[in-house]
Amino acid sequence: MTSGENTYDTIVLGGGAAGLFCAGIIGQSGKSVLVLEKAEAVGKKILISGGGRCNFTNSGASAANFICANPHFAKSALARYTPADFIALVERYNIDYHEKTLGQLFCDGRSQQIVDMLEAECEMGQAKIETGRDVTHVARDDTGYLVTASGIEYRCANLVIATGGPSIPKMGATGFAYDLARQFGLKVVEPVPALVPLTLGGEDVLFRDLSGVSAPVEASAGSGKSAVAFPEAALFTHRGLSGPAILQVSSYWKHGQAVAINFLPEADYDWLIAAKKANPRATLKSTLTQHLSERLAATLAERLKLGGELANLPDAKLRGAQERLARWIFQPNGTEGFAKAEVTAGGISTDELSSQTMEAKNQPGLYAIGEAVDVTGWLGGYNFQWAWASAHAAAKAIASA
Repeated sequence: MTSGENTYDTIVLGGGAAGLFCAGIIGQSGKSVLVLEKAEAVGKKILISGGGRCNFTNSGASAANFICANPHFAKSALARYTPADFIALVERYNIDYHEKTLGQLFCDGRSQQIVDMLEAECEMGQAKIETGRDVTHVARDDTGYLVTASGIEYRCANLVIATGGPSIPKMGATGFAYDLARQFGLKVVEPVPALVPLTLGGEDVLFRDLSGVSAPVEASAGSGKSAVAFPEAALFTHRGLSGPAILQVSSYWKHGQAVAINFLPEADYDWLIAAKKANPRATLKSTLTQHLSERLAATLAERLKLGGELANLPDAKLRGAQERLARWIFQPNGTEGFAKAEVTAGGISTDELSSQTMEAKNQPGLYAIGEAVDVTGWLGGYNFQWAWASAHAAAKAIASA
């Protein structure tokens, strides 16, 4: 490729977690790199993540924590850039952090520290960042790729798609990555909202009265080999169900399927029978109140239609109540969509990409990383780890070429 103004070895489209990290590594290898970001500032999704404290990785991340049409695809990248590797980078920048729960690592301070770190890594590699650049045209010729953004033409040998998915459109998110992939003949797995609240209709609408009530539960979805269960908190909302346990199962839930909630996952076998023996004059509502909030206990007891003292209720009916409380079926009628989804499931098909390098198999020099790819992590830092790992895989391949 001929050198000249606005000509780079690599152009990274998207200044989010994956894009910035990739650019920093490429730049530090000595190759020229440019990041083009549509927004007026980079890292906007990083800033709002983790309640403003950035859940930047999960110490236990492995391929088992990701959803992908090819469950083996993420293994290579994740094995070559681990949570420990990113933690070492965070520590090198003296960013204090803590584990909140289940391996989820958060900054003690603000998410801005992670953005600052990624920008510093880019600066160290003399990676150039241009914001407010809206890409309107991309083409490929014998010399590489031509990118037109905000009326300016750029050239590069390698082009990295790191523009994410359409989740949280108010942050400027779009399906641009998929349009670009299709332009170059790459298949796209239908994108759907993931890690998203579920909405309820029908008889389940009655549970909306519990808006604001949460409880530690085990939520499950799917059946057979595709069944999943997550023991975390669920939250009732004015539209349906949310909270960590629900967000987790939402990534697996499909329209028409049910979601089951175990309201007492820690309960012993025949716990209601034992409660009846210990305090026969207690009611189901008062017994449930020992384990759940009063509003939730009252609502569940009302739905179960078992009034009066436990002493007057047959063991068979109490066992029936136990079973329903352990697997309370909700029939969601949808989700709150991309507007409330933390990430996007689906995306550029992994069949089209090398798992070693993230390069398109039929388009030399074209790479896709991060959320743009059909790899979706669980809630709790996993999607950031995929951003780091996939960016590292692409950057190392470009750097060594």
